[in-house]
Amino acid sequence: TDKKCPGTCTIYGSGHYKTFDERTYGFQGKCGYVAVQNKCGNRPDQGNFTVITENVPCGTTGTTCSKSVRVQLGRTELKLSKGTYEVVDLGGGSQIQYRVRTVGLYLTVESDIGIAVLWDRKTTVRIILEPQHSGAVCGLCGNFNGDGRDDFTTQGQMIVSSPVEFANSWKVSSTCPDAESNVDPCGARPNRHNWAKMQCSIITGTTFQQCHKKVDPTPFFENCVKDSCACDTGGDCECFCTAVAAYAQACTEAGVCVAWRTPEICRKYNKSFFNSLCLCPTVPLLDCQAWH
Repeated sequence: TDKKCPGTCTIYGSGHYKTFDERTYGFQGKCGYVAVQNKCGNRPDQGNFTVITENVPCGTTGTTCSKSVRVQLGRTELKLSKGTYEVVDLGGGSQIQYRVRTVGLYLTVESDIGIAVLWDRKTTVRIILEPQHSGAVCGLCGNFNGDGRDDFTTQGQMIVSSPVEFANSWKVSSTCPDAESNVDPCGARPNRHNWAKMQCSIITGTTFQQCHKKVDPTPFFENCVKDSCACDTGGDCECFCTAVAAYAQACTEAGVCVAWRTPEICRKYNKSFFNSLCLCPTVPLLDCQAWH
């Protein structure tokens, strides 16, 4: 039989989502949302994990970013926020073993029930599931059944075509207002548009030339421009760097490691991982062998 690999869901920047089944969409709600859980409609009593992303405004343009993540494992909740984490006892549920460690740029939470969460301490969250959870999860990351066409399944178990309708159904608090259509941050701040395009041209330029044939840079460039327009209150470089790092990570997974960070561009002050993406920090977690 074919060996199944783990699935990865990625959420980054101002509301960019890629589900376990590789469907991509944008959503800019301002609430807390279920990214993934295994307490779903077909077996509501068996759930023992939930990952919630909390969205807050990136700047003054009305766009939002995920800035904190809540990982619930049985009776334990780990809240990842402001570069660190805290542990809360929820008071009920099973005791699930987990460990927290640093891998390259990421703070990782790994459990013994086949879920790992990687957080870059800013706006990128990657959730990795073992194959045993295939078809048994729900939320903004989809159902991990190998078919992206049914990923927009609402909490009420309806398949819809609108990403906004789908994502609104997964908000944690019913009192938080529904998001409406997505905001164009560059339209709101046209003076930043040219600056953003110039900054983000690193993705389409010679730096990543070796990767262009393996991973189409166009959607990553477009997301980078949107994010660089959106972050207009001191986090300019943070959003730009996150967007470039997303393309670098996709290149890494396609077998092309690019040393793109310099003292002038998205410098990391810890010299041991000056270009840590070339340490390929998530590859061991994504390797089929490592999970069996």
